Amino acid sequence: MSHHQNRNDTGDFTLASKIIGWREFVTLPQLKIGRIKAKIDTGARSSAIHAFNIQERSLLNGKKIIRFEIHPLQRDNKTIIITEAELLEYRKIRNSGGTAQFRPVIKTNIELGKYTWAIELSLTNRDVMGFRMLLGRQAVRNKFLVDPGSSFLQSCRKP
Repeated sequence: MSHHQNRNDTGDFTLASKIIGWREFVTLPQLKIGRIKAKIDTGARSSAIHAFNIQERSLLNGKKIIRFEIHPLQRDNKTIIITEAELLEYRKIRNSGGTAQFRPVIKTNIELGKYTWAIELSLTNRDVMGFRMLLGRQAVRNKFLVDPGSSFLQSCRKP
């Protein structure tokens, strides 16, 4: 089958009511992030979250853990969540300006509305960006359709 043809590969999701807006509130339960506004960016291949004070440590079994801090709220540098996750790898990722960066990448569950699935997430300083989190193509591919003219179709604007 050509990759240009329609595929019925939606994972565990049905296509009905699978439309999301260009921005949505999501939850990252394994990272203890109860609510963060994400920009759905189909122009970006991978997903990223604002992180700082990133520290790596090795476990006795050889696995590496990344500990980092997050400002989960836009325009709020006082609220901080300290969290950690297993490091998948360091990956070369181009930022919005086209500059290649080596970023730590983790895998974590994401919740959007009633849906939960695993995504890969790169850690980077997004302090100067409008959104603390970017949800790229890989995270939403074969799961959702994106309506670029709407917001918060699967999440509530107010907590």
